[in-house]
Amino acid sequence: MGEMPARPLRADAERSVRAVLEAAERVLAEDPGASMEQIAAAAGVARTTIHRRFANRQSLIEALALSAARQLAQAVDDGRPDTAPPLVAMHRITANVLQVKGAWAFALGLPADPDSEAAVLQQEIDRRCVAVLRRAQDEKVIDAAADLEWVRRVYYALIGESLHGKADGSDADGADPDVLAARIIDTLLHGAGPRA
Repeated sequence: MGEMPARPLRADAERSVRAVLEAAERVLAEDPGASMEQIAAAAGVARTTIHRRFANRQSLIEALALSAARQLAQAVDDGRPDTAPPLVAMHRITANVLQVKGAWAFALGLPADPDSEAAVLQQEIDRRCVAVLRRAQDEKVIDAAADLEWVRRVYYALIGESLHGKADGSDADGADPDVLAARIIDTLLHGAGPRA
């Protein structure tokens, strides 16, 4: 364990890593078998640059998954889950998460090693989600008898389905994250039953 902490990257090195990860998301979403060389070309960096930063394709994939998980965790944080009123937090978090999941669908769909930092981040996101739902339950927005773990799973499923759009690839809501977030929260809290 006595490893030295990684030195911060120079700004230009950080930019090239970000460009590689963004290119990896685009390229691998189109062709999951794409090579490091194809990713380097799409990122506009030399093949040697990508190999210097990532020991192999697996390390690039792991870095991609971790970067996406960190962005997802930041999207949750930006919704102020602990301090904003629960419905406000749920709406903000949902809109933020839709944007991140839309941009990083391939990376966020990768199976995470249970011991990886990405998996730990996902567990923390799940925990924070249930905490917001508990706050909503305390304010009587969610039924007192509701199983919050089940509510979380339904909420995640609604987010996932909203990102798929219609069968023809279009989306009636125009993929506006705020409109979709309002629809998701409304469906989560009221289902498809008649309104009073």
